[in-house]
Amino acid sequence: MDQNEEFISAAQTATLERFEVMHRAPSNIALVKYWGKHESQLPANASISFTLSAAHTITTVVFEKSNAPKVAVVLEGVHTPAFEPKIEQFLDRIRLYCPFLKGYSLHIDTTNTFPHSSGIASSASGMAALAMAVVSLEHALGGIREEDKKRKASFLARLGSGSAARSIEGPIVSWGEHAELPHSSDLFATKFTQSHDIFQTYHDSILIVHKGSKKVSSTLGHSLMNNHPYKDARFEQASTHMSTLVHALKKGNLESFIAVVESEALSLHAMMMTSSPYFILMESQTLAVIKAIWAFREETAVPVCFTLDAGANVHLLYPDQYREPVHQFIEQVLINYCEDQFYINDRCGMGAE
Repeated sequence: MDQNEEFISAAQTATLERFEVMHRAPSNIALVKYWGKHESQLPANASISFTLSAAHTITTVVFEKSNAPKVAVVLEGVHTPAFEPKIEQFLDRIRLYCPFLKGYSLHIDTTNTFPHSSGIASSASGMAALAMAVVSLEHALGGIREEDKKRKASFLARLGSGSAARSIEGPIVSWGEHAELPHSSDLFATKFTQSHDIFQTYHDSILIVHKGSKKVSSTLGHSLMNNHPYKDARFEQASTHMSTLVHALKKGNLESFIAVVESEALSLHAMMMTSSPYFILMESQTLAVIKAIWAFREETAVPVCFTLDAGANVHLLYPDQYREPVHQFIEQVLINYCEDQFYINDRCGMGAE
């Protein structure tokens, strides 16, 4: 049987004229990066991430039967037609697995607790919330069991945004097949359950050095990996890093964790700078923050490290027991590099709800 077939809903038709549901789904920050994909939103390499908590999307979806189905998106209280084609594309991709959606109009009202399109994976949290809403409708129609909802939601979310697959569960989630993770899959993300206690309550302070939208979308960035001169070496590096990081997460090895996480962040941006066409998403303040973090870690021995998503903003990662000295460091030094002195204190969370 095709692996995808298990996700075809038992609910072939809809009996509800109207269904309304609200979901909150978090962003996530990849520790080993997913960069590069192939058919059906499948990853070119496995990735693993911290699920966040404060940085999340709240989405209310109204499904309403209609003779002329349409999609309407309201973002931050403003009707935003520019996002509707992406939602329609997503609905086309999942129609095989959710035939009950036929004949429904969708009114989507969504808001983020963080700046949109600035490299904090708003597409991940947004698509995760929407996927949860679709699966909630499926459950209301009797097409799926409660215990299967999150797995199906991860599968669907992946078809909208690859990294969204990792925003359904928490606090640590992997996506993509890897030898170190026996139950891993390219089709959906799986919760990593073997981590040391120190990683269960990890903090992520997101330093917003640039609030504006990225100059290059992640979708374009992924596509540029197809002909990238260093792609094979990059995918091999990512696989090796996954093995190293899995062991570090199990053992609570902070030194190994830091080495892999920072290397992955710089490798991600190196791929951007060496693609064709090449591009840079970091800002001068990004580099200043990284250098300040390195100096602080060397001077204090506090095991703080950074990672970057596909954007300029810096994610500052540290164990719960070091939150006070790190918060002082942010307020005394790093806040000066943040646009409007804005940053978000976040920590590992438990996924969509």
